[in-house]
Amino acid sequence: MSGPVYSVQGLRKVFGARGWFGGGRVVTALDGIDLEIRPGASLGIAGESGSGKSTLARILVALEDATAGEVRFGGEPVDPRTVDPRRFYRSVQFVFQNSYAAFNPRRRLGAQLDEHLRYLTDMDAPARRDRVARCLEYAQLDSGLLARFPHSLSGGQIQRMAIARGLLSEPRAVVMDESVSALDVSVQARVLRLLRQLHAELGFTLIFIAHDLAVIDYLCAEAVVMRAGRIVEQGKTADVLGNPESDYTRELIRSCLPV
Repeated sequence: MSGPVYSVQGLRKVFGARGWFGGGRVVTALDGIDLEIRPGASLGIAGESGSGKSTLARILVALEDATAGEVRFGGEPVDPRTVDPRRFYRSVQFVFQNSYAAFNPRRRLGAQLDEHLRYLTDMDAPARRDRVARCLEYAQLDSGLLARFPHSLSGGQIQRMAIARGLLSEPRAVVMDESVSALDVSVQARVLRLLRQLHAELGFTLIFIAHDLAVIDYLCAEAVVMRAGRIVEQGKTADVLGNPESDYTRELIRSCLPV
């Protein structure tokens, strides 16, 4: 793929609507976002709650539509009203914050991974089994877990299972929204090490949403800092964190990173 994997121009997202007499609550979640993400990048998007980072992630993966502006993936528009889901999600995968909720609690994990792959690809059953086994190896999970239900896995296991599912279709981009924030410190560190290794080995574009700059510092080569729906700073992570230009970024660094 030549050019940026994602191109975002003038992106704006407004929630709510004014009533007949000018009432009603209107929230501007994104206000003029311009962003280009190159193939194979590892980009961290940081900001406090309400900064718009999760809304941006959901628009990138066609789970929300934009009020104004444009998002393109591989040069093609990203719009939930017009995108071909099977084609798009073969190339773009989203790993949710709550991985338990992302799986059907009443179905065994093996059946869910097979269904995911069957929907996105034309692989036959033996090829799907091989691909599932390979992705479990990527995620450092035992194949015996496929016979179990989601609730029987630990937090770290279910998060790695979600990562394995996200890799099944060999996507060009993986978007993760606060995907380690609910894990305890030791489990979080293991998942982050795994992600960094997988990104280096497989070369997919990684877009990681986090409120914790320490996570982005470890995982991502590039960083974007958002506040109130706008980008206040972006660049190489080492530059953004080592020599921040905005007072807001400096505040986040003081609250997240050890002195």
